[in-house]
Amino acid sequence: MHRITPTQAWPLYSTAATRALEADAQGVQAPHALMQRAGLAVAQLALAAAPHARRVWLACGPGNNGGDGLEAAMHLQQWGRVPVVTWLGNESSAPADARASLTRARDAGVRFASEPPQDLTAQDLCIDALLGIGSRRPADGPMAACIEALNTLAPPILAVDVPTGLDADTGATHGPHVRARWTLSLLTLKPGLFTGHGRDAAGQVWLDALGVDANQTAATAWLAGPPAASARPHASHKGSYGDVAVIGGAPGMSGAAQLAARAALHGGAGRVFLALLDGAGTTYDPAQPELMLRDWQTLDLQTMAVVCGCGGGDAVRHVLAPVLSGAGKLVLDADALNALATDTQLLALLRARAQRHPHSTVATPHPLEAARLLGCSSADIQADRLKAAQQLAQQLGCAVILKGSGSVLAQPEDAPWINPTGKPLLATAGTGDVLAGLAGALLASGARAFDAAAQAAWRHGRAADQWPAGQTLTASALAARL
Repeated sequence: MHRITPTQAWPLYSTAATRALEADAQGVQAPHALMQRAGLAVAQLALAAAPHARRVWLACGPGNNGGDGLEAAMHLQQWGRVPVVTWLGNESSAPADARASLTRARDAGVRFASEPPQDLTAQDLCIDALLGIGSRRPADGPMAACIEALNTLAPPILAVDVPTGLDADTGATHGPHVRARWTLSLLTLKPGLFTGHGRDAAGQVWLDALGVDANQTAATAWLAGPPAASARPHASHKGSYGDVAVIGGAPGMSGAAQLAARAALHGGAGRVFLALLDGAGTTYDPAQPELMLRDWQTLDLQTMAVVCGCGGGDAVRHVLAPVLSGAGKLVLDADALNALATDTQLLALLRARAQRHPHSTVATPHPLEAARLLGCSSADIQADRLKAAQQLAQQLGCAVILKGSGSVLAQPEDAPWINPTGKPLLATAGTGDVLAGLAGALLASGARAFDAAAQAAWRHGRAADQWPAGQTLTASALAARL
C-alpha cells in the first residue's frame, strides 16, 4: 500500500482500463481473491488512519464496491472493532463476489442496520463503499440518503476506490458526492482523484494494487512528479540561462506584466526585459530594478523566450502577429489567448509556428479562456479537464497548462499529465501571471515546451504548498518565493 505524495510520478488509468486489468486478473486468480485482498486493504487502512475508532459505519452499495466494504467489515469485526453495515444490495441480484463477502460478514457476526448508528463521535470512522468507479449518474433515494449521512456525521470518512458521486475519469461530480478524508484507490490510481473536484472529494489518496502489475498496460494519464534537481555550474554566466521578454500590461493592467517579469527573474532567467503596452513611457521598476524596460519593437524576439498577454487587454492583439511569427520561444497567456479565440488569422499563425518551431510554445489558459478557444462553456471544460486540455494542445499545436485544481498538462499526441501541487491560496489575482513568467524562464534556459510547462506548474504549486499556514499569499510574494 502506498501513500500518494508529490514526490514521484504515478501512472493513472481510466475506468475502462481499470476494468480490463481487473478482468484479466480475475481470469488467472481464484474466485473472490481480488475482493478478499481489497477488503483486507480497506480494513488495514481503516485501523491505520483511525486507530482509536471503536465503531465503524460502513455504507455499502449493491455492487462490488459494496462487496469490498462487506469484506472489510468482516475483518474489523474479527479485530475487535464494532462495525455496523448499511447494505443497499439485493441478495438475489448481487454479484457473486459480493454475495460471498456478505456471507463472510454475517458469519463473523457483523451487525446490519438500515440507518447509521446514532451515537458516532469524531473518534469513530465512516467508510464509503457505495459505488466507487460505478458513479455515473446522480444518486437518489437510499443512496443519496447515505451520502448525506456520511457527510453530516461526526466521524471522518474513508472512501473505497473513489468517493461516491465523483467521476473517476474526469474529477467532475454527479449530484451529491462524498467528501472523504482518505481514499484508498484499488488496483490503479484514477485521474479523477487528482483534478477538478477530485482533490477536495478524495482527501489523502492511497493506492493498493492488490498484487496486480499494471505496468504492461499503457497509462491513460500521469500524475506528475517533481522536476529533476539541477545545479548551476560555477563556469556559467547570465547568458547561460537565456533572455525573457514579457510583453503585456495595457493601461491599468501593467501589474500583471510586472508580476510575470519578476517571476521570470526569480525563476532563473539570465536577463528579463519588460515591454509594457500602457504607453506611459515607464523606464524603471523600483521594486525590481533588475528588470530592463524596453519598447517591444526594439527587442530581438527570435533570440528570446517571449511571455505575451499578461494584462495585455485589447492592445496585445496588435502585437501578437509579429510575436507569433518572430519569437524563438513563446508563452501565451491571458489576453493573448482571448485574441486567438476570436481571430482565425492569428490561430493560423500559431499553427504555422508549430511547424517551424516544434516544442517551443506553451499556452496557459484558465477554464474560461480554454472555453473561448474551444467554443464551449467553462462548465464543459470542467466536466472533462483532461479531454479539454488534449483538444487544446491538438488545436493549438503546442503544450498547454489548463489551470485549476489539479492543473492538466498536455501536448499533441501524448497522454496528459496532472500536476499534484498547489492549494487554494493560489486563488488570487496575479498568480497566473507568475506561472506564465516562470514557464518563460524555463523555456529560456533550454527546456522543451512540455517540460517547461510541467516544471513551472509543479514549482508554482509547491511554493504555495510551503507557504506558512495562516498567512495570505499574494502573487508578488509568490514570485519572490520562487
